[in-house]
Amino acid sequence: MKPIETIMRTAPVIPVIVVDEVEHAVPLAEALVAGGLRVLEVTLRTPAALEAIAAMKQVPGAIVGAGTVTNPDELDAALKAGSEFIVSPGLTEVLGKAAIAADVPFLPGTATAGDIMRGLDLGLTHFKFFPAATSGGLPALKALAAPFGQCLFCPTGGISEANAPEWLAFEPVLCVGGSWVAPRGAPDQAAIEASARAAATIGR
Repeated sequence: MKPIETIMRTAPVIPVIVVDEVEHAVPLAEALVAGGLRVLEVTLRTPAALEAIAAMKQVPGAIVGAGTVTNPDELDAALKAGSEFIVSPGLTEVLGKAAIAADVPFLPGTATAGDIMRGLDLGLTHFKFFPAATSGGLPALKALAAPFGQCLFCPTGGISEANAPEWLAFEPVLCVGGSWVAPRGAPDQAAIEASARAAATIGR
């Protein structure tokens, strides 16, 4: 498996994907990868999510992971489906230890200094900043990052095509998570590929 930092540096935007129908998974992944966004976060918010991860894994070039993982049981199910990385909305010691024991690239959600310190205690240095917009936005992340110079971030939640460049200009931010690239529902492959192509060049 690739280290989490390698995954975060693959593209400036990680699409945050909600799949309602398994048959949408492969066309969506093909369009995103063709547009230059190879890292795909499939959220465990729908019954189709695990099957979608397994299906997307078959798309050449795709690096597929599970998002919205909140406990060790979901972690185990995501890994069995073939997830290559794990993203969580927050960080508990139980989930953190389970992810470390599984030796899977792990990006836990943080919103406070206490969250980051909990991660550091577990040996983690790469974090999702979530929910980014409602947790104080970029000024809050700049303030949080100042005492934790060893940490790198992927802000998610309220990130858009318009504000992503500002986030990505902050050096500790390696990438952002965004749902605008892959809207929920049946994929319009041409539109998604065009949107991915634009997102893949943000900040570069």
